[in-house]
Amino acid sequence: MRDVGRLAADTLCQVASLVRPGVTTEQINEFVHQDTLKKGARPAPLNYRGGGSGPPFPKSVCTSVNEVVCHGIPGSYVLKDGDIVNIDVTHVYKGFHGDTSATFYVGRRPGKTAQLVTEVARRALDAGIEQVRPGGRLGDIGAAIQEFAEKQGCSVVRDFVGHGIGRKFHDEPKVSHYGQWGKGVRLRPGMTFTIEPMINVGSWEVEVLDDEWTAVTADGSLSAQFEHTVLVTETGVEVLTARDRALENSEIFPDYFSTPS
Repeated sequence: MRDVGRLAADTLCQVASLVRPGVTTEQINEFVHQDTLKKGARPAPLNYRGGGSGPPFPKSVCTSVNEVVCHGIPGSYVLKDGDIVNIDVTHVYKGFHGDTSATFYVGRRPGKTAQLVTEVARRALDAGIEQVRPGGRLGDIGAAIQEFAEKQGCSVVRDFVGHGIGRKFHDEPKVSHYGQWGKGVRLRPGMTFTIEPMINVGSWEVEVLDDEWTAVTADGSLSAQFEHTVLVTETGVEVLTARDRALENSEIFPDYFSTPS
């Protein structure tokens, strides 16, 4: 899990340099696909069915632009100055999965609303990770995220959650990004799961488009997301998809908010 997490994090760092006006989301997909194979891994999203009867996901990465909450399908869309785009990378390496994502700013200094939702999402993930420790509860993660995001005037998507991960892409437990303190499954050393809060500027409601994958905000407002795969250790938490360098086009406003308590 450490190996695959490191590889997925590196691909996310590598693709960051491609995020600029004029680049298509398909070009991002092609880069991620080739970089994943070069690492000796394979892209988990490609032809993934998600356990349902719908169509398989047709690409190697998810690219979710502006009002797209998650599972955006790469294609002909050309990134524009002022867009925000979440890139969600999952590798399979030696039978194990590593899942991570970040939201990137495209082009010039983004608008205030784009800054707000992106930085709230970034800090919301930090707030959730801070609650991971032996003996803690899954509900503490969601409660911390919800409390922080709503204090900033944003909402937390309910329809999509974090998940257990390892030999399976999506496994138990489900990791909600809203909830109550002291509730839910008790955390134990050795558990691995993702925390991936999707934060909206407007309402938390989402709609899934006719492709049966792309989820968008119901009110057309901007959405942002950050994700890490984490391990519960004997003493706390280890972020398995921690990055060894800053993400170009993402780490632009590190002081936009103070670190959540």
